Amino acid sequence: MGKLKSRETGSAKAAESKAVPKLAFERVLSRGKSGADVTALQTRLGMEPDGRFGGQTVTALREFQSRNGLKADGVADAKTIAKLNEGDAPTRAAAAKAGVIPMMVTNAQIGAAEALYGLGASLGRRGGEDLGLVYLQLSLYLAPHHELALLSLADLYEAMKKPDMAIKIYERIPHSSALHRNASIQMAADLDALDRSDEAQKRLEELLKDDPKDLEATLALGNLLRGHKKFAECGDAYTKAIDLIGKPEKANWTVFYFRGICYERSKQWPKAEADLKKALELFPDQPHVLNYLGYSWIDQGVNLDEGMAMIRKAVAQRPDDGYIVDSLGWAHYRLGNYEEAMKELERAIGLKPEDPTINDHLGDAYWRVGRKLEATFQWNHARDLKPDPEELPKILEKLRTGLPEEATSQANSSEKPAVTKPGNGG
Repeated sequence: MGKLKSRETGSAKAAESKAVPKLAFERVLSRGKSGADVTALQTRLGMEPDGRFGGQTVTALREFQSRNGLKADGVADAKTIAKLNEGDAPTRAAAAKAGVIPMMVTNAQIGAAEALYGLGASLGRRGGEDLGLVYLQLSLYLAPHHELALLSLADLYEAMKKPDMAIKIYERIPHSSALHRNASIQMAADLDALDRSDEAQKRLEELLKDDPKDLEATLALGNLLRGHKKFAECGDAYTKAIDLIGKPEKANWTVFYFRGICYERSKQWPKAEADLKKALELFPDQPHVLNYLGYSWIDQGVNLDEGMAMIRKAVAQRPDDGYIVDSLGWAHYRLGNYEEAMKELERAIGLKPEDPTINDHLGDAYWRVGRKLEATFQWNHARDLKPDPEELPKILEKLRTGLPEEATSQANSSEKPAVTKPGNGG
């Protein structure tokens, strides 16, 4: 019986270990990541795992880091992963049972605030935003300086698309707090969402002045500059980030991809091509990189077969991505395959009907196959959808005179492939 009992105990331990998987040390996990590693991270944090590293995971991770004397930046680096991997269930309940959480409650009011914070943060992570909001506000009424409650409330406002409210909460986190740096980075994103990009850029630059080796702030600055088409400046920011990374791994493919976009848009194609190839080396067959590099080659009239194969491979992986399908259609157009271009661009419109670039492209394809009335309709629609300022004069000219003769249209075309913004799969 003794041996049988031992085997049963071993099975129970194995099941418990399987339920709370260990995390791999070679990967750094941060906001925007997804997959099995994120699922394992969420499980070890005691969350309901969904495999997506969003604001709620950041909040839960910051809480864990703060309680364990780690840098509370919401990034699962090697030190954080090592701490998470200690024991079989490093959740707050398990830690309390083991007696490793220090005494936090000094009186009934603080205890009530802590309980309300726990309920609010948990509800917020599980989709109960309205009730979570109430609990977090009550917690802060009882304990106005509860930093984790402030951070959770700001995250919740962001999830509810209220960046102005999130900023007000982040401003309550003191400069002396270990969470202030992360709050400042998130505040910059919220300022940008409110079209206060100059303030956002200044905030990030101040952070980097204090700590030039802050990788997260450097990447945030690069993303901000790229989002506002300051391509020469964003290339410099991503270069600094790459220098800080040192030895890149698969998770760093986005940095090379984004720098490649900045180089391509600032007319530095050799550097752009090298970065896009490096991104594919780190993450082979990544659809957005395949799309961008493949289209760029076709646009330049080089590596035509390989470029088209890359775009087709990207579409095969993301058949419902209107931007990538648009690239396939526009590649056909650039090669003079107007009927094929029209078919793919009609499919892209079905996926992204409110995108001005795709409407413009479909108008061009219609014109080339002789459907000029429909072409005019698409150009009018593209104009009304508020295209980029540099594209609007081209659309207005087409509405006035149509397209030039076929022999010159391709030579004069300067369209670029649509690029998915960060956070939407890019």
